[in-house]
Amino acid sequence: MALPFQAERSEPRPVTVPAPSGRAARAAAKVRAGLPRTGLAVLAGLLLALAFPPFDLWPLSLVGVAALSLLTLGRTARQAAWTGFAFGLPFFLLLLSWLRVVGWDATIGLSVVEALFLAALGAGLALTSRLPGWPLWAACLWVTQEWARDRLPLGGFPWGRLAFANTATPFTPLAALGGAPLVTFAVALAGALLGWAALRLRGPRRAPKAAALAALGAVATLLAGYVVPVPTAAADTVKVAVIQGNVPNPGMDFLGRPMMVLNNHAAATEKLAADIKAGKAEKPDIVIWPENSSDLDPFSDPLAYRRIDDAVKAIGVPTLVGTLVDGPDEQHVQNEGIVWDPKTGPGASYTKQHPVPFGEYVPFRDQLMKVITRLQRVARDFYPGDHNGVMQLGPARIGDVICFEVAYDEIVRDTVDKGARVLVVQTNNATYAKTGQPEQQLAMSRLRAVEHGRAVLIAATSGISAVIAPDGTVQQRTEELTAAELSATVPLRDGTTVADEVGAAPEWTLAVGGLLACGAAVLIGRRRGTRPLAAGTPAERGSLDQVVP
Repeated sequence: MALPFQAERSEPRPVTVPAPSGRAARAAAKVRAGLPRTGLAVLAGLLLALAFPPFDLWPLSLVGVAALSLLTLGRTARQAAWTGFAFGLPFFLLLLSWLRVVGWDATIGLSVVEALFLAALGAGLALTSRLPGWPLWAACLWVTQEWARDRLPLGGFPWGRLAFANTATPFTPLAALGGAPLVTFAVALAGALLGWAALRLRGPRRAPKAAALAALGAVATLLAGYVVPVPTAAADTVKVAVIQGNVPNPGMDFLGRPMMVLNNHAAATEKLAADIKAGKAEKPDIVIWPENSSDLDPFSDPLAYRRIDDAVKAIGVPTLVGTLVDGPDEQHVQNEGIVWDPKTGPGASYTKQHPVPFGEYVPFRDQLMKVITRLQRVARDFYPGDHNGVMQLGPARIGDVICFEVAYDEIVRDTVDKGARVLVVQTNNATYAKTGQPEQQLAMSRLRAVEHGRAVLIAATSGISAVIAPDGTVQQRTEELTAAELSATVPLRDGTTVADEVGAAPEWTLAVGGLLACGAAVLIGRRRGTRPLAAGTPAERGSLDQVVP
């Protein structure tokens, strides 16, 4: 018996956790159900990145397209947008990993922005998967996505186009017909057809004959490039020397002390001149120096002017010099290629038209500089040029494009339209040496050669410099971080390709076709009284959901 002042002991009461509400439970269940699909999207995005240089596993571009097509099939637009983002983010993180030199925050930030376009693509793929012949509309939407990404925001960023993973593949000759957009369309169509074929091999409504027909269509698309002629014949040629002087240190501080980069290129040119005089080398008709081969403005620094002039006089032929020129005001600088004659000195010049945001100019400078102090390294904004790079360099009428500009269709096309007989890409990849970025830019240049039927000369400060034939073959190339000189005789062509004649028409046609297909899918859904965002036939959804929840 307990004493009057003692409290009776009682067992502890069990703690009950309230059950989650119905909405929260459903949301959690949806997240769990979507994890396998998201994981597969991440894997597919990584596989697509491996299709690009420096890995060059180009068949994976077909696998990536097929995987995204299947993963978005039968989804709502919202679900497919997430799948597209989950596909796009790892793709760009791996593809643009060379930006880590600037900072991983820059890599992640740019990758997120670019992945948003893949999210929109995913939603579009889900919508158009309800239409007959959806692989065709899927291919159009890939062009639509690239069309938008090449222009937005801040002038766009074309890295990661399917065409740039297929610059030495059976698809490549199609560039001579419709440029990079047609190559992207063909790759996407082949990949989507393979996805459709795989779908017809599984599920309750297996259709082996239809699968075989789709696979045959993919193979036909793959082989179509073999019947496309790439014009290469030329009546005239020019002897070229490309100078790669190298830099003191790769990375953000590649310039070293003032005049070091300029001295490297001047010394390499003078060495070539000495070899010519000694009979060890043949004298070229023209010499090409890379972007930023002079780290000082020769018009405001007499020592830089004299150093360039002495080197050009030693070689005795017109030389294209890459340099930064002050102006047009104190807040700006211009990235230029200047024709330097051994007798008359500097003449015609080309100013880079498309400076790189945050690398060569800072948008919203006053606001962002307060938050991101690293942007103070961009002390002055690059001032954009207002005309193309067609210039007379000795006997050759060249079309000069500078560095990242080779990724933009209209800039390169404009030089050919205005009479360029050979393309020159002046570039400075020293910041991104040994990161894979120079290989990616080399691949773009190969595609441009085929697209326009022009030889392409790449002059890089630290690599990769190259001589590319009009059929896209790399005839010579340098290694990175080495001083080198390339000598070659290249054709000067006047003829144009079909791609030159039709211009941007294929891109606009295919891009608008993708948008119209999305609109048609929405209208059809509403007429049938179904949810506008649903996609895929019941048979297709059932077949795919047996594999992926």
